[in-house]
Amino acid sequence: MLGKTFMQKTTRSFGSRAVPKQTQLFIDGQWCNSVKGGTFETIDPFTEEPITQVQRASREDVDKAVLAARIAFDHGPWRRMSATDRGNLLYRLGELVEKNAEELAYLEALDNGKPVSVAKAADLPLTWNTYKYYGGWANKITGDTIPAPGNFHAYTRREPVGVAAQIIPWNFPLLMQAWKLGPALAAGCTVVMKTAEQTPLSALKIAELIKEAGFPDGVVNILSGFGEDAGAYLSTHSDVDKVAFTGSTAVGLQIMRNSSLGGLKRVTLELGGKSANIICEDADVDMAVQQSHLGLFFNQGQCCIAGSRLFVHDKIYDEFAEKSAKFASEAKLGDSQDAATTQGPQVSKEQQDTVWGYIEKGKKEGATLLAGGEKYDGKGYFVKPTVFADVQDDMTIAKEEIFGPVMQIMKFSDYDDVIDRANRSEYGLGAGVVTKDIGRAFHLTNGLRAGTVYVNCYDVFDPTLPFGGYKNSGIGRENGPQGLDNYLETKTVIMSRPDGSLP
Repeated sequence: MLGKTFMQKTTRSFGSRAVPKQTQLFIDGQWCNSVKGGTFETIDPFTEEPITQVQRASREDVDKAVLAARIAFDHGPWRRMSATDRGNLLYRLGELVEKNAEELAYLEALDNGKPVSVAKAADLPLTWNTYKYYGGWANKITGDTIPAPGNFHAYTRREPVGVAAQIIPWNFPLLMQAWKLGPALAAGCTVVMKTAEQTPLSALKIAELIKEAGFPDGVVNILSGFGEDAGAYLSTHSDVDKVAFTGSTAVGLQIMRNSSLGGLKRVTLELGGKSANIICEDADVDMAVQQSHLGLFFNQGQCCIAGSRLFVHDKIYDEFAEKSAKFASEAKLGDSQDAATTQGPQVSKEQQDTVWGYIEKGKKEGATLLAGGEKYDGKGYFVKPTVFADVQDDMTIAKEEIFGPVMQIMKFSDYDDVIDRANRSEYGLGAGVVTKDIGRAFHLTNGLRAGTVYVNCYDVFDPTLPFGGYKNSGIGRENGPQGLDNYLETKTVIMSRPDGSLP
């Protein structure tokens, strides 16, 4: 679980910025170039230099991939394969991820910028365990026998929804790929996945492992490309039955609109957040500082569930703010491939500029800067861990998702009032509570409108734990058995007597 493992360090590294092997599109079990020959550069956020050229999917490539998935679903061996065999393939994929963890962690850190030690300790175990978990679910998807009135026999079947279009983000490329592929494949769907243009490399390595594991051709298709062409077209494609998207709320709303253009599709969305983290008066301040820094600064602040609205009781506010600023100043920024690095660069220059813009808004709107807040002197898309105190609810940095290492500390004194303030947001993905009082913990967690509430911890993830949000933070849940529901239809079968007579 991430909340316990992310600070572990390793010393080995896969390579010194070795060129990745796979840069093509993966369609119908084959590696191929884009139909139009388009490519794009993927950039190392630490060096600001190109890593390699990657094939760029066009509308024509989307058509090829969807057709391959459609044929594989309608006429291939996938639906005829036993559920146990499908599960074994998923479990085998999990084993291959574990076997290739060193290379995958290297690619993840190279392309995304996160410290390789974090990728090894958190992202990779969560990824391989997700595939294994859903491998175990494949032959446990069952229906019900129903006592229908009259002389009828009635039962239900859970059947795969069909071809699933999946669009994943750049902040946890390997894990978000597993969260999408695991339940879809366990349910018996076929998949066309578009990766984020900022981080295509680790997903392409997974495609190589999918082929090695023995999945039939066309069951999984991986496209590297951009949202405005490949992603938008994929979400409207008439041969797609289901769309799953993880990313910003703004894009999720557009996906929701687009998905009805090519026929009614099933849609699940895991979107943005502005999660409240409530530090109560009885909290151990040192522990609360560590919890809040994990909740905010993990993955360079690029985490949808980040506890970015930090409500601290006025009785411990000053002590907490002072210690929080000191803790932030001790972060070690550096090369993602260096095991000593605790914070890597933001994923891109665009993201760095976006976060810096919010820091400037915080200064202009009157928040008190306690740590960070100045430009990084050196190469790489870094933003120093930044801590603001005296933040008011109506400030921009308290309302909008920053998706970067910027902490906003706000003061409260009344617990019912802080619940109202915490819920006064368009988002409802996550929340946190730090307290020694179990009654207070229940009162706060029951009152908070959020999909996940952490008590005396933060950023604990596991494939067994459902994840998703209230309000504009999304539709549906990923992980756990609920994750399978996104990819299943329910068929009701009613039979009369074998001789054909009616009751």
